[in-house]
Amino acid sequence: MEQYEGAVMQLKRQVEDERMTCDETVNLLNNALNRFVNMAAVQKDSSVLSRVKSVLYQSGVLHHCITLLTLDPPSLRGNWSAAATLASLTSSCCVGVEPSGLSETFHRLFLPSVMDSLLLLASQLARRTQKVMDSVSRILRTHAQLTMHILSSAHYEFIQGSDATTALLCVQMWIDTCIASSDYLSKLCDDSILLLLNEAVGQLTVTSDTAVGGASVRLILQMSNQLPLQTSRLLLQFKGLDSLLDKDWRGRGFDQEVHQLITLIQSCANTSSVECVRAACVIQAAWRAYLTRRRLKTLNSVVSMLQRRFRARKEQQQQQRAAQQWEEELNFQVCIQRQQARTKFHQKQRQLLQLLPPDQVQSYLQECERRAAVLIQSAWRGFLIRRHLDFQRRTLRHMQTQQHAARTLQKAVRHFLQKRCAADVLVSRCCWIGQKGLTDSQRAVWKTQVEEYVRLHPSMGVSREQCEHLHVDVQRRLQVLKQQMMQRMREHQKIESLLAHTHNQLDLLKESLPLSDVKMTDFERFLSPCGTMATQARDAHNARLQDHKLPWWRTLDGMTAGL
Repeated sequence: MEQYEGAVMQLKRQVEDERMTCDETVNLLNNALNRFVNMAAVQKDSSVLSRVKSVLYQSGVLHHCITLLTLDPPSLRGNWSAAATLASLTSSCCVGVEPSGLSETFHRLFLPSVMDSLLLLASQLARRTQKVMDSVSRILRTHAQLTMHILSSAHYEFIQGSDATTALLCVQMWIDTCIASSDYLSKLCDDSILLLLNEAVGQLTVTSDTAVGGASVRLILQMSNQLPLQTSRLLLQFKGLDSLLDKDWRGRGFDQEVHQLITLIQSCANTSSVECVRAACVIQAAWRAYLTRRRLKTLNSVVSMLQRRFRARKEQQQQQRAAQQWEEELNFQVCIQRQQARTKFHQKQRQLLQLLPPDQVQSYLQECERRAAVLIQSAWRGFLIRRHLDFQRRTLRHMQTQQHAARTLQKAVRHFLQKRCAADVLVSRCCWIGQKGLTDSQRAVWKTQVEEYVRLHPSMGVSREQCEHLHVDVQRRLQVLKQQMMQRMREHQKIESLLAHTHNQLDLLKESLPLSDVKMTDFERFLSPCGTMATQARDAHNARLQDHKLPWWRTLDGMTAGL
């Protein structure tokens, strides 16, 4: 290993020599790397080759290779064959390297840079990219994590979209990688597999070349053979792929592969639907089981709650029945007491009628009927008076509401007029004052035009003095109307009070004794010039009227007592 290390260090010094051209450096690296690899490969110890590759990486020789591969086309002077050979040797040296402590740097920085340089070289070689794509495939077999980096690379997209030949080389590279490394796809994540499927389906969609289409179909079948479950699940995301294959790619010479892929897609769809139904059944069963367990847990509390509610309802019904029974008994007792009181009253009335002389019974009954009629009439008149007074109160309340509304409207109008006057004051300022960019002569011309327009078109609005005069006139008229309404209300109340007094007087006259029963001495006493006698006569008359106003059973009691 020491001789290898010495040779590698000498190679590094030669490469770093600035006097060498790019072509000389490329040829030197090709010869040296080929010699190192061949010498290490024939050794009996298989680990020698890995250690040589590690020394090449750690010394920085492989970094120089990457730098040369990323040079501009004029720097290589058309020596593309040597560059492709260098790319192949570089990719071979990257496989089997043991970076020891620099493992993270090797996998995250160095390998992606190698891929970028190889893809850049392939994009520059155009149709002569077969050897470079084989180098890329060689690295992918060992380092599958670079798949997503390649598929998302701008250089790879450029190579893929160049022509049908390069697109076929790209698809064939993936097929060769999958065939050469049986565990290549198993090392990829779902996102990488989806990108690879998207690559193949995209080729089927955008190209019409038979070779590219057949290679894309074979790539999808190869992926489904190595990863049947993941590929089947991811193929469901490409809606309409089976119809596209059946419509555009039948009769192209690979119908068997197309039919196999269509059958695979349809079986995946059927399996997916069956799995969805099965998953829905499992979810429903789990949910029903959960609901049942929760219902069983809450069953005791629900039963106890129902029992409490039933007992409370039953107790409430018993209380209602007891209260209804007590109310019925009370009503029955009240009816019995009323009936007993009515019976006693009729018995007492019959006894009193039996005590009266026969010639006075009819007059007594008529007097009772008259007093009952007077009582009913007085109650009815009282009801009418109360309803009339209620109507007057409502009328007065309505008038007050109207007055309040009028005051509110007047207040709003005054506020509006004040705001409009303030706005007129602001607008009345000369519009040419404060205008920027105007000369004094222009302002004078504008002022003359505005004054002439105002003179020719006088304002039709009302002035402030006229508004105040109208406001005073409205206030005066409202005051006069209010006074007239109050006067009419007082007159109406006076008329109502006089009518009530007249009705009372008529009632008193109806209740008083007829003139045939009045003696001459009563007239003389009322007409006596002596105030004392006239007062005594009026008091006696009022006392007799009060006696006549007593209920008829009290009058009967008094008559009975007198008898």
